[in-house]
Amino acid sequence: MASTGTPTRILVVDDHAIVRHGLEKLFEAEPDLVVAAEAESSDDALQLIDKQSFDFITVDIGLKKGSGLDLIRHIRARDEKIPILVLSMHQEAYYAERVLRAGAQGYLSKQGDPGAIVPAIRRILGGELYVSPSLADDMVRRTIEGGEGRKAVEDLSDRETEVVRFIGQGLSTREIAEELSLSVKTIESYRANVKRKLGLQSGAELARFCYDWTTNALGLSTGDSPEAL
Repeated sequence: MASTGTPTRILVVDDHAIVRHGLEKLFEAEPDLVVAAEAESSDDALQLIDKQSFDFITVDIGLKKGSGLDLIRHIRARDEKIPILVLSMHQEAYYAERVLRAGAQGYLSKQGDPGAIVPAIRRILGGELYVSPSLADDMVRRTIEGGEGRKAVEDLSDRETEVVRFIGQGLSTREIAEELSLSVKTIESYRANVKRKLGLQSGAELARFCYDWTTNALGLSTGDSPEAL
């Protein structure tokens, strides 16, 4: 952790340059926070972590050539204590518990108030976990409205959930394999497991379910395209 009087060195991991630039501008207004480095992929982030010392890391779920969930686990294998805040386009209710289990200390949706980012970082630096105040209300609302799809996906492994997300974004089996650095055969196995666990009978049913779930997770309306964000 940064010593008294020394700015907290932050590593920003996000595959969108505009997000990285926005966070850098946001932290410029905070004398005790500084973006020490940026990365757009899991591999780039791990290389930076091996070479430099950071006090805090922000991570996106969707990255170029990798998964934010996997990155969190790799970071934890290197450093058990460094605080991690996930900033993602996915709605909190769909991913917050998974990233916390993976080892992050907080989760914020990019669709929320940017003014919540700095307070969340300070809270995490103070040793607390952070999820937005709206999470409890959102979970209650989804339960009332009927969240069968989300509950079903919660029974999947983290890797299977990543495959669901990529299928929902329209990626082919080969493209998913490339994104996760796995073999096509392995992805086919994950697809089969997802179909079995969710009781889906065909590839078309799987594609429809994944599209609907990913659209809901991103907070999009039907007809919007849930491209990787």
